[in-house]
Amino acid sequence: MSTTALIEALQRADSAAGLLAATRELACCGDPNAAPALVEVLGFNNPGAAVAAVDGLIQLGPEAVPALLQLDPQNYGARAWAVRALAGIGDVRGLDLLEDALGTDVAASVRRAAAKGLGQLQLEALGGDERTLVQERCLTALLAATGDGEWVVRYAVAVGLEALGLQLRPHQPALHRQAHGGLEALTEPTREEVLVVRLRANVALTKLEG
Repeated sequence: MSTTALIEALQRADSAAGLLAATRELACCGDPNAAPALVEVLGFNNPGAAVAAVDGLIQLGPEAVPALLQLDPQNYGARAWAVRALAGIGDVRGLDLLEDALGTDVAASVRRAAAKGLGQLQLEALGGDERTLVQERCLTALLAATGDGEWVVRYAVAVGLEALGLQLRPHQPALHRQAHGGLEALTEPTREEVLVVRLRANVALTKLEG
């Protein structure tokens, strides 16, 4: 079935089950032209279809980013799903939204996705100065989130700092030390009361020191 036909089937869906099935079909097509329709699904009140749409958008990769960035910022539900998609894609064009989500979103699950995404942005195509600027922004956001009120977010921050620190180690020793310091803070029982977060931060430190 063509992408056009799959989109039309999605638009004709008249039940939650029908929408889910049509979204799954469209998400599997691998055609960048499906991105706007998949992004539209993120705004529907159908979590199953939204998950399928996010999976499809991540599979499309950078080609899905323009459609994701055109979302209405007032549509909170769609924005929350878009953060998950952008975190999974790792395109630097999602930096502003990921930063904002980690710092301000009310949902811990969204902040958690943003934290992981900030540690895993794909920066290879950037020039040295631009790459450093992006890394500094990611590091600043992650370090601020070491004090997040939800342990699941702090756990994701440890994951993000590990991924970012591994990128920084050969090229940016000063920033690497800051990432290392943020992880050390998450291992301190006087600051971090949740054992699983401390353990995950210790794992990250071991990898950064390896």
